[in-house]
Amino acid sequence: MRGCFVTGTDTGVGKTLISTALLYWLGAQGLACSGYKPVAAGTQVIDGERVNEDVRALRAAGSVTLDDVVVGPCQFEAACAPQVAATLEGRTIDRVALLRGAQVVAARAEWLVVEGVGGFCVPLAPDFDSADLAGDLALPIVLVVGLRLGCINHALLSAEAIRRRGLPLAAWVANVLDPQMPHRGDNLASLQHELDRRQERTPRLGLVPNFDSPTAAAVAAHLDNAALRTLFGLTWI
Repeated sequence: MRGCFVTGTDTGVGKTLISTALLYWLGAQGLACSGYKPVAAGTQVIDGERVNEDVRALRAAGSVTLDDVVVGPCQFEAACAPQVAATLEGRTIDRVALLRGAQVVAARAEWLVVEGVGGFCVPLAPDFDSADLAGDLALPIVLVVGLRLGCINHALLSAEAIRRRGLPLAAWVANVLDPQMPHRGDNLASLQHELDRRQERTPRLGLVPNFDSPTAAAVAAHLDNAALRTLFGLTWI
């Protein structure tokens, strides 16, 4: 299985946006790629069909055509914590089934971009969480940092949690949530210094500005090609 696992410092920091941009970039290299959203909470009815926006966005960004149920095998109607959503619907989140679902997608796509749910350590069942799932998949981890007040602490705690699980934090992406964030450059420099100081060098894939109507292509234009080639081991491009 090749690709990456995209997690975030919190919910709503742009994991789906960055994931679709990574898929767009992989597809632009002529590679067969697909997104995978193991657990998705929150659906709405569009054209008579109940869909999850994140799953639909990942499906559209991939270069391999797959059904929603393959890209997002475990979807819940309520937009809340996955374990709570599962309880509301009288369902359980099956760890083995989620891993098997990733293997199904990987059999169809050469490269896989897996988007986590919420932050890094989100309970999925009484006996496992999203960090356990990341360990099961054993993919390099990309951390999306939503740039706003408090993001340095959130990012460093997330990086520490990833390190304690023995997983590789391969790269991070800065995503501007607050366009008016004061001293943004100083905050970025401080965060990069601390990430590098506390573990092996963690490259930044890019600084993504705040878009009114973002697209995968527009976001991908703000990612660093050399860093992406290193992330995916594409030294031949």
